Amino acid sequence: MHPQDQTIFALSSGRPPSAIAVVRVSGPRAGLALTTLAGELPAPRHASRRLLRDAVGQPIDDAVVLWFPGPASATGEDVAEFHVHGGRAVLSALLAAISAIPNTRAAEPGEFTRRAFENGKLDLTEAEGLDDLIHADTDRQRRQALRQLQGLLGNRARDWRERIIEASALIEAGIDFSDEGDVPAELLAPAVKAIGALHREIAEVLAAQGQAERLRDGLVVAIAGEPNVGKSTLINQLARREVAIVSPYAGTTRDVIEVQLDLDGYPVTLIDTAGIRETDDPVEQEGVRRARARAEDADLVLWLVEGSQTIDPDATRLLRKAGGGNGPSGGSIWIVRNKVDLGGAGGSGPRDEFAISASRGDGIPQLVDALVKFASEFFGSSEGALVTRARQRELLRQAADSLRRSLELVEEGEELAAEELRAAAYALGRVLGRVDVEDVLGAIFQKFCIGK
Repeated sequence: MHPQDQTIFALSSGRPPSAIAVVRVSGPRAGLALTTLAGELPAPRHASRRLLRDAVGQPIDDAVVLWFPGPASATGEDVAEFHVHGGRAVLSALLAAISAIPNTRAAEPGEFTRRAFENGKLDLTEAEGLDDLIHADTDRQRRQALRQLQGLLGNRARDWRERIIEASALIEAGIDFSDEGDVPAELLAPAVKAIGALHREIAEVLAAQGQAERLRDGLVVAIAGEPNVGKSTLINQLARREVAIVSPYAGTTRDVIEVQLDLDGYPVTLIDTAGIRETDDPVEQEGVRRARARAEDADLVLWLVEGSQTIDPDATRLLRKAGGGNGPSGGSIWIVRNKVDLGGAGGSGPRDEFAISASRGDGIPQLVDALVKFASEFFGSSEGALVTRARQRELLRQAADSLRRSLELVEEGEELAAEELRAAAYALGRVLGRVDVEDVLGAIFQKFCIGK
């Protein structure tokens, strides 16, 4: 049986126990599930209170039910919703009663959203926006995802594709009427003008800083340095909780510790690494190796030293490699002089150098403010950013390249230009998920939670 012929169901709210739980059913037998359990169909899109009973007439729960006949539903299919008390026993009885209905099965991750996509309720950019919205940890991530869900890129891509098809129609009409005097020239000029405008619009989007894609993953900041300079104390200060063990003994941190922060809406992954030094301990050697690797891959490295201590040559070599991520300032390394409460360095230092007391909190607010400013510069202005995924950027680049080649080839032959326009329209169709995207659908929808 084709999956679209099967009716799917799942818990679409949070895990039990909860005050209220929502169980969603979608497919051709959604109405049967509702009448079997609730007695009769309620009026479409009107909440109705019903006593739910199983197949042998035993009561399950006093619930609220809703009925959304397709195609006017979230998935484009018949959809039923059961709003029940969120206890485990209630949900177990309800899900068992639904699963007893023939050709009805539990939904797979993202299957409701995939059916909505396949039934034309949303395009692939909107589905990606929904995925990002589900996984958003900060307010800026939420706002960016919501813009995509509302069709920010999808609407532009549809408009571009329609304009490409119109320009292609003009060129192909000129080919068809090539033996009728000046007709081809009259058709070719507006087509070339339209293609040029399209190419400039897409090129401007691609030229914009590509950090909107990074907002989904966040900024990576590594705290590195020699043993016992206060790295674990600093990460505890920045996280405002004890995430790392603080000890006066060198080599306490052996593995990489990560904590997720929300700095003024910017997602930041903060990494505490093992102290970097020469050691004969094989476990500590592995910790040092991992520390070097994470520092080299980080977008920003906070290199801790104690007071006015100088940086040793080995650390200097690492600093040259570190900060090689996508930060806007190139080599993104800050020197953080710790333990100023014990004497030594203090006050304002050079640019990208800070004096703090990780144990007492001196200088921490200034360091946090600098991190927020760095994140703001790193991500740039993501307000209104059209492109939020590498897949989207690559397909837009393919469309722009095809438009450019079309302009270059139009003098050599309209047929070649028309073929490049078809390639551009095809690339934009893939952005929307309307042509040849089976290879990416599974990767996208399997990341959704069950029930969405």
